[in-house]
Amino acid sequence: MAKEKVISKPSINEARLRQKLMPIRDFDLFTSKTIEEFAKGKKFYIRTYGCQANMRDEEIVAGILQKAGFTKTDKAIDADFIMLNTCAVRENAEDKVLGELGTLKALKASNKDLIIAVSGCMSQQEHIIDMLLLKYPQVDLILGTHNIHKIVELIDIHLRDNCRVIDVKARPLEIVEKLPSIRNSKHKAFVNISYGCDKFCTYCIVPYTRGQERSRPQEEILNECRELVNSGYQEITLLGQNVNSYGKDLKSDITFAKLLESVANLGIPRLRFLTSHPFDFSDSIIEVMRRHDNIMKYFHLPVQSGNDQILKAMGRRYTREKYLEIVSKLRTQIPEIAISTDIIVGFPNETESQFADTVTLVKEARYESAFTFIYSPRPGTPAARLVDNVDKKEKSARFKVLTQALEETIAASSKAMVNKTYTVLVDGWSKKDKQVLSGYSESNKLIHFKGDESLIGKIVRVRVLESHVYSLMGELVND
Repeated sequence: MAKEKVISKPSINEARLRQKLMPIRDFDLFTSKTIEEFAKGKKFYIRTYGCQANMRDEEIVAGILQKAGFTKTDKAIDADFIMLNTCAVRENAEDKVLGELGTLKALKASNKDLIIAVSGCMSQQEHIIDMLLLKYPQVDLILGTHNIHKIVELIDIHLRDNCRVIDVKARPLEIVEKLPSIRNSKHKAFVNISYGCDKFCTYCIVPYTRGQERSRPQEEILNECRELVNSGYQEITLLGQNVNSYGKDLKSDITFAKLLESVANLGIPRLRFLTSHPFDFSDSIIEVMRRHDNIMKYFHLPVQSGNDQILKAMGRRYTREKYLEIVSKLRTQIPEIAISTDIIVGFPNETESQFADTVTLVKEARYESAFTFIYSPRPGTPAARLVDNVDKKEKSARFKVLTQALEETIAASSKAMVNKTYTVLVDGWSKKDKQVLSGYSESNKLIHFKGDESLIGKIVRVRVLESHVYSLMGELVND
């Protein structure tokens, strides 16, 4: 078995710590003769699981590896370096990664020089690292969410010392700016405005895996967005675990609403943001959205439960009434708004009547889309210490009821779009039909239509002809 070099390992107790000041520095690329020689002619492959923050991390790692001399490939079988960029929010996401590692074992057997790395939120958990070291000898590098910018240096250590390298910082110690990246799209871009989360919802592992909430300087964000606008990008999505709390750690008068307006003023055709926490919501966000046509009238507002007792047990810091008040404001002041959410079914001690409150909230909120999850305990979180006393059969039954309730509201919103015309940013060919183009409306509805390849990356007008509930069929309007 290969020797191991442990530079650092995560600690759930240290991950809870928060510091007042977060140093900021610019990225500098690590170089060495070992890396220069190894990277020549070598290809890398990154597979990402999970959220948009992970997707953005992938783009940054890709940019760093390219600067170091590697070339990107879309096929794992052709790669000399493979990274699995992981998610830990749900248990099934972890299972997928472990299954993929099993598949990669065969590639490692046929290519002894292949380097396999595991990064992301899974790596930030102590028990996962211990399992990888014990059961997955094909893994050469393990790094976390706080030091992806050091990927080249870790590859160098692995090559130079012929060892497995584990470097997972328990918490962030700095903000690194001016990171290179290879964008996954030529017309849509993610831009981080903050990292981490300080809400510590009892079920959530993110405050431990992503660390404390830290806002990027406004000028760095605006410079990145300005560069994207000048490069012809059609859409920017501002990213944060909780965008609504942007700027609170900067000790200045900057707020998310002010930042949102500043980015909108740069002239990007389409501007979105993810994700909003109801606790930090402010009316000023609505005012900015109303003033700017290029801010998409779509709002992702996770609720998680419709029952006050469960919300309190989750540590969500708002009530059902407060949440619905925000929804009412959005729908009243921006009539065309589309609202989506996240909901967890089967949280510990959730009764049938408490679950029923979630179903009635769904009907009252009239969501246009939703992400639903069956609760699974995340080791290290407060909720994991509770008895998971809603059995799997009951969870599945409730999940089905919730899905049906959501489908009714989603179907109604989709049906209302038939015979109306919307602007669509064309992403590319449909995954199911290569004769049909696909893209998203302002309200984030997926619309398919026939058209020419030259339309990819452009904003076009499409008239909706049919509703398929979760997607729509339309025809191009040539006006």
